[in-house]
Amino acid sequence: MDNDSEKGAVSVDRIEDAHLAPSDEADEFTEREAKKIVHQIDRRLLVTIGFMYCVSLIDRTNISAAAIAGLIKDLVLTGNRYSIATLAFFPTYIVFQPTSTVIVRKIGPRIHIAFITVAWGAIMLGMGFMKTFGQLTALRVVIGILEAGFFPSAVYLLSTWYTRYELGRRYGLFYLIGSCTSAFSGILAFGLIHLDGAGGLAGWRWIFIIEGIITILLGFAGYWLLVDFPESNRKTWKFLSDKQRAWVVRRIQADRGDVEAPKFQLSKFLGAGLDWRLWAYGLIAFGSTTITYALAFFLPIILNEGLGYDVGTSQALVAPPYAFAGIFMYAMGWLGDRYRTRGLIVVGNMVVALIGLPILGWHPDPKIRYLGAFLLVAGANSNVPASLAYQATNIRGQWKRAFASATWVGFGGIGGIAGSLVFRDQDKPSYRPGLWACIAVSLMNIIIVGVCTISFYFDNKKADRGEKQLEAEDVEHDPGFRYTY
Repeated sequence: MDNDSEKGAVSVDRIEDAHLAPSDEADEFTEREAKKIVHQIDRRLLVTIGFMYCVSLIDRTNISAAAIAGLIKDLVLTGNRYSIATLAFFPTYIVFQPTSTVIVRKIGPRIHIAFITVAWGAIMLGMGFMKTFGQLTALRVVIGILEAGFFPSAVYLLSTWYTRYELGRRYGLFYLIGSCTSAFSGILAFGLIHLDGAGGLAGWRWIFIIEGIITILLGFAGYWLLVDFPESNRKTWKFLSDKQRAWVVRRIQADRGDVEAPKFQLSKFLGAGLDWRLWAYGLIAFGSTTITYALAFFLPIILNEGLGYDVGTSQALVAPPYAFAGIFMYAMGWLGDRYRTRGLIVVGNMVVALIGLPILGWHPDPKIRYLGAFLLVAGANSNVPASLAYQATNIRGQWKRAFASATWVGFGGIGGIAGSLVFRDQDKPSYRPGLWACIAVSLMNIIIVGVCTISFYFDNKKADRGEKQLEAEDVEHDPGFRYTY
């Protein structure tokens, strides 16, 4: 189900099996050796960036665990103050993202990503000592500035190391490691609140202190373990040989012809925004993250106040739906790569979320409602890597890819603002208006994919007839490129 993409000049099967024509006999790798190289990239890059994404997710959403453990009472978060504190993260998170992919190209991912991780870990540690609503809001704003550089840089870095039909599984694994591990942050928080009184500090403060220390340590580890771009001359600690990196560069070049990043030009970088599809991918990100952030901020509260579970049980019950979501998202990523489809995976995820929403919101039995949370968390969270793969597979050019990554994450941040506000205090314990908002954005995503699919179909047909060259902004474009439905 590759949707005309097999009509390109390069066979993707040949790329994935590493049967590329070498530049000389000394560069040749057997299929087994080639797979070992790809697995080595997986173990080093995916695992490192995945665990760093884990602490990123935990640090931006652990406010929900602290909220039901006493933060709301101690900081007097009356009225809409809790929602204001959660969304304070996002304006700076959105504004500072477009520059991050340019900076990471300039100074390299090891320095850029490691530095901002250590910095926001230090701020997170400091949140354990805040005393007012104003301090909480200000620190959330600063964390937004620092975390703005992580996600777009991470997804951009991943996209440079893999071919188009490897990205679905890799984005799925990246998000799986992050979300599954962070899912157990509720259990970690449950343990940490039992430190209540230690050092004269409330239990919720220890959530921020210990998780901040973990983030700092992982940031330092990232400096040594992160890898640079495949074509970069900057040194990477104990990774691939020059011969292996050259092979990676050749296979990416054969797949989409955009390994080398041309000299940065602001006009070219911003000119990518003239492609309306990039904004469509952004809207899909907005719809997906509206739901995922709403769940991250409010699922423990819904379980506590809506379904009637006590505080400790609510924190522990957050983990199973996210563990299930990890398995589900990897399966969907595998299907997308196996059958070379992207849009159908996005639609399928949204259908699963649409099944879970009414069950969570309207079924009279709390146990059945909790089952709805499994479907909703799985469908919504799986759409994050699925929509990333949808975007990355259908664009070419390094600076367009950088702009698209920043745009996707920026719209995802706007979804975070919406997710902070959809479950309003006056709507509890049922939160029905918020559930209707989640249903609306799920339907919106399905419609957008439909519009893009029609556009892809007609553009592919024009390219087959020689009437149009697709994604041809770069000088060295690939005439065999086709969009993937």
